Amino acid sequence: MSNTGTDQPSWPLAAVVEYLGVASEILDRTGDLVVSGICHDSRLVQPGDIYAALPGARHHGGEFVAEAVARGAVAVMSDRPTEIAPTLVVDDPRKALGPLASWILGRPSSMLDVYGVTGTNGKTSTAFMLEAGLRAAGKRTGLVSGVCVRGPEGSRQARRTTPEAGELQTTLAGFVRDRVEGVAMEVSSHGLAQHRIDGTYFHVAAFTNLARDHLDFHRTMAEYFEVKARLFTDELCAAAVVGVDDPYGRALAARIRVPTLSVSSRGRPADVVATAIRTDRNGTDFTLHHEQWVRRIRLRMLGSYQVDNALTAFASLRLGGVDMAAAIDGIEDLNAVPGRLERVDLGQDYLAFVDYVHNPAAQHRLFPYLRTLTSNRLIVVLGATGGRDPGKRKPLGRIAGSFADIVIVTDEGPFDDDAARLRDDVAAGAREAQHATVLVVPDRGEALAIAVAQAQKGDTVLVAGRGHDHVMNYDGVEVPFHDRRALERAMIEHA
Repeated sequence: MSNTGTDQPSWPLAAVVEYLGVASEILDRTGDLVVSGICHDSRLVQPGDIYAALPGARHHGGEFVAEAVARGAVAVMSDRPTEIAPTLVVDDPRKALGPLASWILGRPSSMLDVYGVTGTNGKTSTAFMLEAGLRAAGKRTGLVSGVCVRGPEGSRQARRTTPEAGELQTTLAGFVRDRVEGVAMEVSSHGLAQHRIDGTYFHVAAFTNLARDHLDFHRTMAEYFEVKARLFTDELCAAAVVGVDDPYGRALAARIRVPTLSVSSRGRPADVVATAIRTDRNGTDFTLHHEQWVRRIRLRMLGSYQVDNALTAFASLRLGGVDMAAAIDGIEDLNAVPGRLERVDLGQDYLAFVDYVHNPAAQHRLFPYLRTLTSNRLIVVLGATGGRDPGKRKPLGRIAGSFADIVIVTDEGPFDDDAARLRDDVAAGAREAQHATVLVVPDRGEALAIAVAQAQKGDTVLVAGRGHDHVMNYDGVEVPFHDRRALERAMIEHA
């Protein structure tokens, strides 16, 4: 993403060459060229940008240099030279991109209090809680999440959980221009492994938990953990918050060398603790304990697992020096996060929710809570996304089949995988539980309609797996589909 601000810093290309330490002969071709931004997407290049031609899974950015130059790129940074424009050749352009973008844009994270959240589950809810707490404490805020990126001047839909490095630095620079003080940000394992957050310094970094996910990308849980742990070094963060109910969290806490607060909702010794947790269909209550703080908290967010997210947000803001009484008020006032156990209420006599739950650990946290709300049957619509860890497909079905009374298996976005095979694997797992009635309905809209048509008084309908996502991908073709809107349509039609 390129920076479009009129007060954008600019640098002679010779200074960029010196910063990167690349071959000096490029200076013979640079003349008086001036750099004002950096962009990895040739379609979004603006005049004055360096085009970062990154290696990708299917294509190399070098294939699009001509388009980038036509749009005004003054140079290219890549691991291969080109004759089309002056090229800054580096060994690993993806690793170089974040620090270079940060330097070009004036190291924006140094002028912001950036709160980063990483972990398998809970990142999005915790980030939204952080933003709510910061805002209630009187801070101008920015949010970088898998749902949206927003600041004082507006909001846009997110394309990935953690943006590419150049886009991230441009966003942070925009926050600086907009006088933002505190930023809540999700940090994904892909973002860490692919160096998207390099060049960003975190005021506080928080770890929620770690469970099986993304093993299509990380070869083992040990590798997955080490990627997450990379965030918690003094090179990247000033302070840390760690959930120690998780064994990986305890291992992480033992090796962190920056000031740290630990959190627990399950009776483990920790700096920030929740006790007397109570849940109902309207929210969650718990007592917060931290040093002299003992306060009863009422969350409007649903599910006991939101207590962990609230503790993480509280501890992060505490370390960040935020007015805690105001921050807690803000967290309590947060009503919902898009696609995170989002209730759909059109006056029907059953409960209906949309949730992003897409791994076994999250299912084990969610389904017991839903059973406490359900006086009759639990109806679950789910599938498995293509291009992901195939080892979790049957467990997703098995856990749903263990808790639900009716499981409707459908498409969730197969990408280039065989959609029928995805459905078969999930359905096989659901049938192994030998508890639920299992239906297979390929069309997701039809699956939602069948779920709603079967819903009776006292039932709960859960549409799982996609949350806020607005498209499904079929072998590269994106088909618009929004679970909440589709569920609402089905409910209206069957009212």
